[in-house]
Amino acid sequence: MPENQPAPSPPLKRIALSTGISLDVATMGERDAPAMIFLHGFPESHRTWRRQLPAFAADHFCIAPDQRGYARSDKPEGVGEYTPDKPVADLLALADHFGIGQFTLVGHDWGGAIAWMAALQHPGRVARLVIVNAPHPLIFQRSMFDVPEQAAASQYIRAFRSDGIDAHIERIGIESFFDTTFVKHADPALMAPEKPAYLDEWSQPGAIRAMLNWYRASAIQVPAPGETPERPAFLDAPFPPVTQPTLVIWGMRDTALLPCQLDGLDALVPDLTIERIEAAGHFAPWETPEAVNAALRRWIDGHKQATGA
Repeated sequence: MPENQPAPSPPLKRIALSTGISLDVATMGERDAPAMIFLHGFPESHRTWRRQLPAFAADHFCIAPDQRGYARSDKPEGVGEYTPDKPVADLLALADHFGIGQFTLVGHDWGGAIAWMAALQHPGRVARLVIVNAPHPLIFQRSMFDVPEQAAASQYIRAFRSDGIDAHIERIGIESFFDTTFVKHADPALMAPEKPAYLDEWSQPGAIRAMLNWYRASAIQVPAPGETPERPAFLDAPFPPVTQPTLVIWGMRDTALLPCQLDGLDALVPDLTIERIEAAGHFAPWETPEAVNAALRRWIDGHKQATGA
């Protein structure tokens, strides 16, 4: 299928989780195949993975939820409902729903942040880890203090945390928000076929505020320009390693998360493979799906023996 054509969306199933949250979930593949769970980020949905699900469903049971706060999934009230431990709990509850013990976890953007945390906190569940343009939590926080270019590129986080952003988007309309902000981060020709899907998802009641609450609930410190807050002690203390075989795919044209996020990653992830995609920006899964799928397939095939998957 040409990359500039809309991909058909797999049917969604509403799943009530033990966390008290109901999510819309796309699945592809046979239930008894090794499981892969795909987590999207801001401001997307399961459709982040529209080019990956068909490619891996031949030999995996692929699961891609619309995470809490997104599209038509539940949107609990309050910033505290979006602290990272909540979507991690949703992830494990989703695996439990399908009777899955161990799984390969794939995450992009905020989904990648949740994937890093899940791998660190639940190594018995996450057998293999795949990250696409999502920084390791320690390296990301360090870069806020040590890499001025990354701190400058991350000022959008401060904007997304402000209460005024909700009113601003409401005032200009979600289509204008799409055209003036989001569309600047990828090839407009690739985005155009998906625009109706984005506008539909963002227009769901409470969706904009819920999506932005992920930023408000995050503990990451983003100093304002010229601000010099006290450096957190944990940045220079020992940090637990990620023990799973890990693939990091990075679109090198990402202007929000700079390539400095790869610096020093091997010290925190002993079994690490990095695949750099020079032609991709932040949204590599659908900007350059063939390159992403090829990198993921090479890595998965090379790690079957260790995991039995």
